Amino acid sequence: MSDYMGGTGIQYHLRIKKGDVGKYVILPGDPKRVPLIAQFLDNAEQVADYREYVTYTGTLDGVRVSVCSTGIGGPSASIAMEELVKCGADTFLRMGTCGGIALEVMGGDAVIATGAIRNEGTSREYAPIEFPAVANYEVLTACIKAAEKMNVRHHVGIVQCKDAFYGQHNPEIMPVSYELQNKWEAWKRLGTLASEMESAALFTVASFLKVRCGSVFFAVGNQERENLGMENPKLHDTTQVAHLAVEAIRELIIADKRKNS
Repeated sequence: MSDYMGGTGIQYHLRIKKGDVGKYVILPGDPKRVPLIAQFLDNAEQVADYREYVTYTGTLDGVRVSVCSTGIGGPSASIAMEELVKCGADTFLRMGTCGGIALEVMGGDAVIATGAIRNEGTSREYAPIEFPAVANYEVLTACIKAAEKMNVRHHVGIVQCKDAFYGQHNPEIMPVSYELQNKWEAWKRLGTLASEMESAALFTVASFLKVRCGSVFFAVGNQERENLGMENPKLHDTTQVAHLAVEAIRELIIADKRKNS
């Protein structure tokens, strides 16, 4: 790739360089969620703010940890991961929101992804569609441990990733409604927990770059429960799952120290 930054070592999109971030990075989509997550770190400071990418770095148990927003969708998320890896990061945890598909997922629950359905476009430019998008086992385990310690109601399983938000919520009006609705039924029958937009790309890019990645989500609500006239609380305060993500990173730090001692 051409160097658009004049040999400064500054990344073109994130505007960070080596030394700005820790090896552990939490990846929210929304830039406004970055300071929310960073409040759970020690001495967190903003190191960059450019386009949809806001980056803070602090410490957790004496280890440097960063938080970097990715914006919405796979393309911008993959750019963030690529540039963070170039600056020394190797362990990632996406923290975002999702909409429930499985009826047991209710608004306010946490969803921890074991893998993601690649119903989006970015991952196809990294791997053939036959290649699975799966979470790193160590990151996955850390998320489950954190949820259990915090006594957070959570679900563990497959999530679906798409590119069109309104294709999910209004499939019947789309020109390809026949495809969207039929596939949605398949996801339901396969026990898919929830729908979101970034994990398939992040898991696939992480496999290519040989780094670790997992995902944990806050369920805003569940359109399937609503369609059936079931109780369907719609919640928006992501603070608890933000805290869960930080505690999962803490679990990873502890496990990595034990493994390397």
